[in-house]
Formats: sequence, structure tokens, C-alpha cells
Amino acid sequence: MTPDRVTANLPSRDFDRTCAFYGLLGFDPLYRDDGWLILRRGTMEVEFFAHPDLVLAESWFSACIRVDDLDGLRTSWHALDLPDDPMDRPRDLTIQGGDGKPRFFVLIDCDGSLIRCIDNGSV
Repeated sequence: MTPDRVTANLPSRDFDRTCAFYGLLGFDPLYRDDGWLILRRGTMEVEFFAHPDLVLAESWFSACIRVDDLDGLRTSWHALDLPDDPMDRPRDLTIQGGDGKPRFFVLIDCDGSLIRCIDNGSV
């Protein structure tokens, strides 16, 4: 099995808000200064740069989280009953793909970044 991993350098309008949102998802702060934040959940790390002027409607940022247990991750995050995303769209963590295509679900974070959670076993 491949360890869970994240490829991400994402914007944060406010590090406290980012820590709170990702804290709900099980991430803990690993490093923080005025311009950079690193959060960790097990073997996954996500890095954030300060971007206080980010306009949510114009954000195009995204990251991929590749995991060995996509169903388990989806179940644990879905149980959190997260608030609607920052653009007021309901959260839908439905697993998509299969039948030879990568299995995944998506999540929009508190700063409008698209997080794709992808099953390592289907890629």
C-alpha cells in the first residue's frame, strides 16, 4: 500500500480559520509563522501560504489527497456534518468514479480551495 499523501500549497485568508476548519478534519498544526502554515493528519501534510486578499469566487486553487482508505475517510468526514462551503453550496461527499476510473470525492475548504480525495487503489 502507498502511504496517504497530499500535494498542496493552498491559500489561507486567515490561519486561525484554516486551523479550525482542518482541525475538524483531523489535521493538527505542525508549523506556523506569519506567512506559512503546515498541518498534519497522520502521514498527510497540507501547506498554506497567507493570502488575506483572496477572493473566494475567483479562487482556482486545488489539491489532491491520495489515501488507501477512501471509504473510511469519507465516512469520518461525512459524519462531521460540516457547514456548507464558503460559497453556500451544500457539501456532497459522494464517492464518484469506479469501473476502471479513479474513485474520489471532493470537498471545498474554508477558503474555496477544491480538495480531491482519491483512492490509491483505483489509480
